[in-house]
Amino acid sequence: MFEWIADPDAWLALGTLTILEIILGIDNIIFLSLVVAKLPKAQQSQARRIGLTAAMLMRLALLASITWVIGLTKPLFTVVEHDISTRDLILLCGGLFLVWKSTKEIYESISGDENYHSSNVSSFAGAIVQIMLLDIIFSLDSVITAVGLSDHLFIMMAAVVIAVGVMMFAARPIGEFVNQNPSVKMLALAFLILVGVTLVLESFQMRVPKGYIYFAMFFSIGVETLNWLRGKKNRMTR
Repeated sequence: MFEWIADPDAWLALGTLTILEIILGIDNIIFLSLVVAKLPKAQQSQARRIGLTAAMLMRLALLASITWVIGLTKPLFTVVEHDISTRDLILLCGGLFLVWKSTKEIYESISGDENYHSSNVSSFAGAIVQIMLLDIIFSLDSVITAVGLSDHLFIMMAAVVIAVGVMMFAARPIGEFVNQNPSVKMLALAFLILVGVTLVLESFQMRVPKGYIYFAMFFSIGVETLNWLRGKKNRMTR
């Protein structure tokens, strides 16, 4: 089980997988932050911990049932010469949910109706359910990526645990920064719509290189950060 400790390639795989897991978890953190922001202040930290712990347990469970995960890519039926698998159906439903949720949040922000909450959104249990639903989508993508990069189950699980630990540390400051800056929040919502559309496209075997998506996201965040720093400097000089 621990023979990999003396293998440099195994350590390289662990580092690579950990970085990829963190990158793949960014959209998870953004969605979690937006959902948690709807809750009372006293419940937000608990919701973050439960949401990220659920994400970690779900990833570990999927890795433990690795044969079943691989089977999710087997075709169930064919639509217009495209084979549709269980994974495709999950990605389709998750993508549509993400687009709907993000569009709804944008509408509430623009209409000034951000204080409106339906009963299933404002409740603690409702927030956890939404987080776990998206955890399933993001976990599936994460696990399939891990399976393709390593043959050692322990390495894959270790990468997941380390990545979730980093996300737990980063979730609160990221969430607070997003919610305190309306333009950043709008950017995050637009990014989630992009991720949702990508999931829908992937469900129809239209592969979109993830590198382009994350480059666009980091570039946009970089520009927004420069605008924020300029605004902060202007306020200090007044």
